[in-house]
Amino acid sequence: MYFQDRHEAGQLLAEELDFLKGRKDVIILAIPRGGVVVGYEVAKALGAPLEVYITHKIGAPYNPELAIGAVASDGGVVLDGNLTAQLGVPDGYIEAETKRQREEIKRRMTKYQGERPPPELEGKTVVLVDDGVATGATTLVAVRALKKQKPAELILAIPVGPPDTIAGLRREADRVVCLATPEPFWAIGRFYIDFSQTSDEEVIALLDELRKQ
Repeated sequence: MYFQDRHEAGQLLAEELDFLKGRKDVIILAIPRGGVVVGYEVAKALGAPLEVYITHKIGAPYNPELAIGAVASDGGVVLDGNLTAQLGVPDGYIEAETKRQREEIKRRMTKYQGERPPPELEGKTVVLVDDGVATGATTLVAVRALKKQKPAELILAIPVGPPDTIAGLRREADRVVCLATPEPFWAIGRFYIDFSQTSDEEVIALLDELRKQ
């Protein structure tokens, strides 16, 4: 399955989430940047508010693309203990990277949210949206952090992800809506015709558009 772009992926996800349409307890949380484009289409179709939820991966020493863990908006951390042990990652490195990522998350939240307080999630139906998952490390930390806020239901909604990652996330979220689980997977961008980078300006514009409605 291929998506023309993130807008089309969001529209298709919204069709699968139609049972939530018009409900007042629903809130869409999108992971920037690309996930906000997908989340925008979901929120618009369901008539639900859209906010951002940021997770940043902690990259391995000398290989920053390899995620050994992740940090969530609330500062919570999930580490891959097996991988950190296998690579012999020092505690000092993890502490320094965790601090750096927390500061970056705070900076980006200020850019996207301004002075707006974080949304109240207790008792809400929370739909966490991204443009896809690969290893699932950053998504996992988001799901676990959000569950601590006691939503009535936590739904993970993503266009595409590898079967084993999706199976693992199904054990964490209350419900997972995933449009495609191709095998072999390779990378999220391979399943989009247009996977161009989303800018901060586009994220802010989409958030502002829905907030004005």
